[in-house]
Amino acid sequence: MASGTPYEIPTADGPLPGLLWLPRETTHAGPVPGLVVMQEIFGLTDYIRSRCQDLADLGYAVLAPQVYARLDPPVLALEDDEEDLLGRAMGLLGQVDWDQAVRDGLAARDALASMPEVDELGVGLVGFCFGGGLAFNVAAQACQAEVPPAALVSFYGSALPQLLHLAEDVDCPSLHVFGTDDAYIPMEQVEQIREAVTAGGAREQVRFELHEGAGHAFDNPNPVFHHEEASEEAWAQAEEFLQQVLPTR
Repeated sequence: MASGTPYEIPTADGPLPGLLWLPRETTHAGPVPGLVVMQEIFGLTDYIRSRCQDLADLGYAVLAPQVYARLDPPVLALEDDEEDLLGRAMGLLGQVDWDQAVRDGLAARDALASMPEVDELGVGLVGFCFGGGLAFNVAAQACQAEVPPAALVSFYGSALPQLLHLAEDVDCPSLHVFGTDDAYIPMEQVEQIREAVTAGGAREQVRFELHEGAGHAFDNPNPVFHHEEASEEAWAQAEEFLQQVLPTR
């Protein structure tokens, strides 16, 4: 499993640990686009780190901040075999200072953009579950500060129903993916999200994809969540979208 290289992200609230992946060609191919990856509720799991490696293999520089490093004690990730996995994850999530996490996401974006290996104008955001909503909020703040991300990919952003007042501010190419059998975000809310982020279909730069029969966290390989067909299709959509709006070649 590609675990990434430890990287300290400077922030106004003190340094934050993160993990960095660079594409193999970076040393002689010039600056490449970058992606900040925001973790799922379980932390920077093997699954999330594997997705970071997938993105690096596509040619992106990838930085994943360790959001749970702000907790006491700090946590990198929960293990799939932990007892009451979801309950423990919800407990960790309840300790997160959301505004702090947004600031950390912005700081990660700035840190990645400042690297000599990275095209400073070509940094996007990718998030999963908890991280999908967090990436959306980071994108809104960045756009308000007139440094919009080059792209946003949000996998079933769990906080999006509470963040729709920010939809008008997220002015960047975006992809949102959801499952139609998401027990955590029912279809009524999914359609409200679609209406808000696409401005009723008027925003052509926003792509919205639904995956029939898939539940929440369907890209996670844990058998409790995984939907193989939806996972394969959604990841292919993410790759296609990113290569359209933030090409690596």
